[in-house]
Amino acid sequence: PDSFSDGGKHNKSIETAVSQALQMEKDGAHIIDIGGESTRPGAKEIAIEEELHRVVPVILSLRKVSNVPISIDTRHSHVAKAAIAAGADIVNDVSGGTFDEEMLSTVSKLSVPMILMHMRGTPETMQTMTSYSNVVNDVAHSLKKLSQRASDAGIPKWLQVLDVGIGFAKDYHGNLELLKYGPGRVREYMGDDTAMLLWGPSRKGFLGTITGEKVAEKRDYGTTAACCMAVATGPLGACNIIRVHNVKDVKQAIQVMDAIRGA
Repeated sequence: PDSFSDGGKHNKSIETAVSQALQMEKDGAHIIDIGGESTRPGAKEIAIEEELHRVVPVILSLRKVSNVPISIDTRHSHVAKAAIAAGADIVNDVSGGTFDEEMLSTVSKLSVPMILMHMRGTPETMQTMTSYSNVVNDVAHSLKKLSQRASDAGIPKWLQVLDVGIGFAKDYHGNLELLKYGPGRVREYMGDDTAMLLWGPSRKGFLGTITGEKVAEKRDYGTTAACCMAVATGPLGACNIIRVHNVKDVKQAIQVMDAIRGA
């Protein structure tokens, strides 16, 4: 209900949420990300019981009508376990498995893919922690450590997706530098040219700073430009997954990019 972009729009009922997920799948989404706890800057933690109440019924209902892969966006191992049991396929943890000490071992036992995101602090505090000596290098090395922790816990690299955390403990310039140098530079600094990377710039605040658009839902044009940068192929490749709100628009833009590059 308090998501930064479309909070309160798709959670009025289970049917509303499932309808939106099916529309996104129709528009070209290959994964549907379902979350019950907002992680926008300044957001407060909610009770695990409330998070479960928000996500499990939606996952159960969506799984009845679609085989689309579902990721559960949560920092809590108990929620992750319940969501996978309900039909989700992937665990997406914005803390990279650092918030809940049971998360990595839980995901390891579940034997499912995990998205490990870079951030500092918590959603309440992260925007006070945006200072880096070199944001691309620092984020890459932090992701390498998160990946190693996950491997040590029994989550093999082929089940790991690494997310640089656009908008999470990053200031305006940090977000732009990550997009400018892209996945290739992150892989270079990690020393791993096979790392699976995810970029999520959709409707984020830095796009509003650039364009002057204060309403998150009206930042789709800026989102499309940022996503095109994320998938532009550099020396060590593009990102593997992009997370967006407006699937149809971004998909069309990338289809055109691919056609031009392949001509």
